[in-house]
Amino acid sequence: MSEKVLLVDDEEDFVEALAERMEARGMDVTTSVTAGDALSKAQEGSYDAIILDLQMPQMDGLETLKKIKEIKPELQVILLTGHATVEKGVEAMKLGASDFLEKPAGLDELTEKIKKAQAKKMIIVEKKSEERIKKILIGKAW
Repeated sequence: MSEKVLLVDDEEDFVEALAERMEARGMDVTTSVTAGDALSKAQEGSYDAIILDLQMPQMDGLETLKKIKEIKPELQVILLTGHATVEKGVEAMKLGASDFLEKPAGLDELTEKIKKAQAKKMIIVEKKSEERIKKILIGKAW
């Protein structure tokens, strides 16, 4: 199963180049160059991982991460930044990021993190489905 990824960065050339490299590895990549567009796509679509730039105009990556987690808590977000600090990394993890990488991240490392995010999301979704089924079965008077 190919990984479905939403790639979000305000640097359009970077997004296009990275998306092309990820697609060459068999990933299904959707791109966005604004946080607002990314939020719409996250709400409408289903993604295994969201690769999100930390430094963006209008709404930074941490604020976007908060909103994504409000919309769909099961989404796995990997923050990508050229300006990494320990504080930002800790804050990102507290807000629910599944990982935090510095640019330029190696494609092998990024691919591995995406695969882990996909597996984690599948476990979360499966667990939610099991809980729903249990509630339905408990609610039936068979």
